[in-house]
Amino acid sequence: MIRRNLFARLFAAAAIFAATANSADAGLLPVSVTVQPEAGNFRWTYSVVLPSDMQLQAGNFFTIYDFGGYVAGSATVTSALPAGYEEFWTMSTSTLGPTPDRLNPQDDPNLANLTFTFNGPTIPNGQLGLGNFAASSIYGEAAESFFTATNPQALSGEIDSNITSTVVPVGQELPPPAGTPEPTTLALAGLGLPLIGLARYLRRKKGEPVVA
Repeated sequence: MIRRNLFARLFAAAAIFAATANSADAGLLPVSVTVQPEAGNFRWTYSVVLPSDMQLQAGNFFTIYDFGGYVAGSATVTSALPAGYEEFWTMSTSTLGPTPDRLNPQDDPNLANLTFTFNGPTIPNGQLGLGNFAASSIYGEAAESFFTATNPQALSGEIDSNITSTVVPVGQELPPPAGTPEPTTLALAGLGLPLIGLARYLRRKKGEPVVA
């Protein structure tokens, strides 16, 4: 079951952003997260906005940290603005970073980070929903994590690097039940049994005693 209090905190942060966006600079922000079951997995969708007084240039990116249970090849971008800009976004994964300079999010090297990078024409100013950025996980349970981004301010061109909280899927791979052989063990046993039988057959032919 999704921990709804985490989503409540995220929506509260989005409300604060909406109230202050016109008076304070801020980088890219995830203003909502939705989770939907999908073919035995869970689809996590992040709605990301470009605030006012900010712009977006080729090479700018944002990273979602420690996305547990990532299903390879499942990332998509939909409802992008300006219309048709889905093609200008690419997604990559890494176990550490990438992180903008002077930011220090907690980053588990055992979990995948999702990084969406923009490679299109400059978007000169913000107060714009950039689209829905989604990926699938085998997990539907949520935990708090980090979101970092880097992009320039519209007027000065100075690079803004920001960090905020978001939610990500978490879970744990279950070990095999106690006493259950691993697949490798089963394979070796399958190879060994015919050899044992052959050895006993040859001993019988030679008249040697067979030890059970």
